[in-house]
Amino acid sequence: MNTKNLVILALLAGIGVVLHTVMPSFFGIKPDMMLAMMFLGIVLIPEIKSVLLLAIVTGVLSGLTTGFPGGQIPNIIDKPITALVFFGLFLALNKYRNSVISVAVLTAVGTLVSGTVFLTAAYFIVGLPSSFAVLFAAGVLPAIAINAVVMVIVFPIAQTIFKRSKISSASVVQK
Repeated sequence: MNTKNLVILALLAGIGVVLHTVMPSFFGIKPDMMLAMMFLGIVLIPEIKSVLLLAIVTGVLSGLTTGFPGGQIPNIIDKPITALVFFGLFLALNKYRNSVISVAVLTAVGTLVSGTVFLTAAYFIVGLPSSFAVLFAAGVLPAIAINAVVMVIVFPIAQTIFKRSKISSASVVQK
């Protein structure tokens, strides 16, 4: 893991914190915009060390900025699980890695996994302020749509920046 990659991951985590903080909450749950930045970091730097580091940092930062009552621990549980599932799916789609559509679909699936793990962990650890279905519909479904759209917009820009700056990335270089 080199310094350039660490700086990129730190910037993405910082952008994710800002997006997560300014996102309004619906029925006590915020759509997690930090996930889009975590997924972008995984796609741009697909190394297991980077994935684990980014997942832990994202989980802690997401827990610090959550509006969900008792959501700190569920965020810390959710992000590493989601990151590893996303990373596994990303590696499985070797041929279609650089497709904007596949990255957007993976982002939607990853957000679905994240929301499900988060709400399940919150249910068992602190309880839910409303029903699982209401919280899923109010927080997870909008997050799936928002994160997929964000990824469709941001991924090609990030890909272009990586190519022009000659930053090494297994994902971008293989194209």
